[in-house]
Amino acid sequence: MTAGPGDNPLTLETDLLIVGAGPAGLYAAYYAGFRGLRTLLIDSLPEPGGQVTALYPEKLIYDVAGYPSIKGQDLVDELVAQAAQFDPAYLLGHRAEELQSHEDHVSVGTAQGAQITAKAVIITGGIGTFTPRPLADAELYEGYGLRYFVPKLDELRDQDVLIVGGGDSAFDWADSLHGLARSTTLIHRREQFRAHEGTIERVRGNGTDIRTPFEVARIVGDPHIEQVEIFHNKTGEREVLAVQAVVAALGFTADMSAFSSWGLEQHKRHIVVDPGMHTSVPRVFAAGDIVDYRDYWDAKVRLISVGFGEAATAVNNAVPVIDPTKKVFPGHSSDPK
Repeated sequence: MTAGPGDNPLTLETDLLIVGAGPAGLYAAYYAGFRGLRTLLIDSLPEPGGQVTALYPEKLIYDVAGYPSIKGQDLVDELVAQAAQFDPAYLLGHRAEELQSHEDHVSVGTAQGAQITAKAVIITGGIGTFTPRPLADAELYEGYGLRYFVPKLDELRDQDVLIVGGGDSAFDWADSLHGLARSTTLIHRREQFRAHEGTIERVRGNGTDIRTPFEVARIVGDPHIEQVEIFHNKTGEREVLAVQAVVAALGFTADMSAFSSWGLEQHKRHIVVDPGMHTSVPRVFAAGDIVDYRDYWDAKVRLISVGFGEAATAVNNAVPVIDPTKKVFPGHSSDPK
């Protein structure tokens, strides 16, 4: 089951709720299924994959066990497929906002109005609620040509694409779309860029039309994008671009304020856990980049590979909390069943 923000009012029950559908959360969903749990993942983003899908889906990752290298989105796709063996539910485009721990369950409410009852919760949101910075006055075109990340580059094949932004994500999109999009234009409101110099030079040489200091004045189309009017923010010069897609790579904001209201012990904006990934709140666990280890503040290594191990540890420690007849150790996956 996959539910979205338009499906409210929603009341859902599950064994295990995973807050955050990035790599650690997706692996936790697989492992929870392996342990026989009904699992629900929620995420504020509209696609699974977390920061990997939002920021670097086309970059190679070199430190995942079993892969000499793998593209970020390919890793996410494999994790989704691995978890899919056990049919986890997804609630995407929902931000977890309220949490209350009770004697035998945890209740979670989302900002979009869903109410979830779970026997345990694992928080795997790497840096909290991860929200794209919006392109001003453009919300009508979300889903009609405007996007904030591109999990599948082929969606933009043979289209004229405008990229808005000057950081690594903007230039990575421009680099990745070379030879795929019909044309690519990149505009930035400043003369200077924040991206890696090597990527900037590669994009300059691949035929991408780079304009600075330009901004979006307005988008035209009904309902899909047909044109974008841009303006030079020093001279006022205006120009109309015929494009069918706009990628707004304006960065993302991270919000961890909800975790404070949940009563979770924190250390320097991270959730404190013990070796079993228990937080300070009963029935609530955490794993991945978002955690620090109690009394070992410098020991945490924030890598995807570490998050996978923590996710498995969190799930296995949650199992006897959910079902006291079961043990922490799961047995080996290769053992005869």
